[in-house]
Amino acid sequence: MTIDSINNNIQGHKNQLLTHSLYEKVKTIEDLHCFLENHIYAVWDFMSLLKALQNKLTCTSTPWLPIGNPEVRYLINEIVVAEETDLAFDGTRQSHFEMYLDAMQQCGANTKEINVFLENVKTTQNIFVSIKQSDLHPNVKAFLDFTFRIIEEGKEHKIAAAFTFGREDLIPSMFTEILKNFQTNFPETDLSKLIYYFERHIELDADEHGPMAMQMISELCGTNETKWKELEEVSIEALEKRLGLWNAIEEQITQKELELI
Repeated sequence: MTIDSINNNIQGHKNQLLTHSLYEKVKTIEDLHCFLENHIYAVWDFMSLLKALQNKLTCTSTPWLPIGNPEVRYLINEIVVAEETDLAFDGTRQSHFEMYLDAMQQCGANTKEINVFLENVKTTQNIFVSIKQSDLHPNVKAFLDFTFRIIEEGKEHKIAAAFTFGREDLIPSMFTEILKNFQTNFPETDLSKLIYYFERHIELDADEHGPMAMQMISELCGTNETKWKELEEVSIEALEKRLGLWNAIEEQITQKELELI
């Protein structure tokens, strides 16, 4: 199995996401807030996938040892630098999660719920308990639970699958679809930080991180057919969980519209 065959086998799932009816439903600023207040959890848990890979594929403890493949170490550390300490809209350094929070605040979205969730994560010291205790939509819970189950299982190629095919490879095309609405539906709202965030991700993932992640996949799986098969299974599940997240956001937007009738 190869990268090309994986891409062919998951293309149907990617197409469902890229043509999802959610994009057309985000018409008002309230709709946008609903989108952001749910999507922020995907922005946040992505960082845990990334750090799990860094912990697995590089040495993050002392005494330092030259762990793993130097090419893979370089790839993952390059991605960490950009995701954890990128240049923000104002030229300061921020993680992409912090950039997203700032963008939410700029356009009036609620950041209280994600902050309460993160405080609960600190308190419980158990992400699965925090997910269960939250008031999140069941699909958002399932999205998060999948991420941390893959991390907990600890298989490098599976974490890389969720990271690469569930996120990095998907994001440029998906975020382009989202941006189309942002730039036409909300002329009176300052979305400069949000547009910057999405454009920055499109640029990084399409030109740098996506190709890097694909190279990492090839290095991790090599000629091991079992790993390639498991990688495909995880990639499909990751895309299904993203589809569930999009369905959840669309459901909430539709419900709010019905309440106004």
